[in-house]
Amino acid sequence: MKCSDLGPGRTRNAAATRQAILIAATRRFLQDSYECVGLRDIARDAGVDVALVSRYFGSKEELFQEVLRGDREGKLPLDGDSTDLPARLADLMLDNGCETDRNDVERLLIILRSASSPKAAEIVRESLRHDVLEPFADLIGGRNAPVRASFAMAIFMGTTILRTVMQVGPLCDEDRGIVRRKLEQLFEAALSEQP
Repeated sequence: MKCSDLGPGRTRNAAATRQAILIAATRRFLQDSYECVGLRDIARDAGVDVALVSRYFGSKEELFQEVLRGDREGKLPLDGDSTDLPARLADLMLDNGCETDRNDVERLLIILRSASSPKAAEIVRESLRHDVLEPFADLIGGRNAPVRASFAMAIFMGTTILRTVMQVGPLCDEDRGIVRRKLEQLFEAALSEQP
């Protein structure tokens, strides 16, 4: 690698280079759909040679997965006993607030922007299945666990979009106790083993 490949003012630092590529990729995927984003554009934005993008991430698909995963590895913090899961899910949503972590909102926007791309949709589905739905179904166990986990995640993601991206007033401005009780009831219904 030539020093000119590092971009202006950059020193050789693998972690910094990798982070610069991730930041550039996130910005590109926020601006354009998956199909319209090229590795050369990302490399140029990051101030690196395109070969480094491939070296660190392998392919555009793998880079897209990494952008979606973010710093939390894509997993919900739901370790522990499943008996109080509806309450913990409701609290998790409300603790994030309507002005939630910008990175979470950006990931949602990237997913929505690239939803029409068959390849991006496949990556999102696989990432969601592997990082969220399967571990969640394993956690809740019992009959029809994958279906129940999917319904709970539909509530979680749909409500999150309405609260953070759309900032729907009643879900943000209403008394926290009322919103929490409604969310808990929805999660209880979704997670119930009753048909």
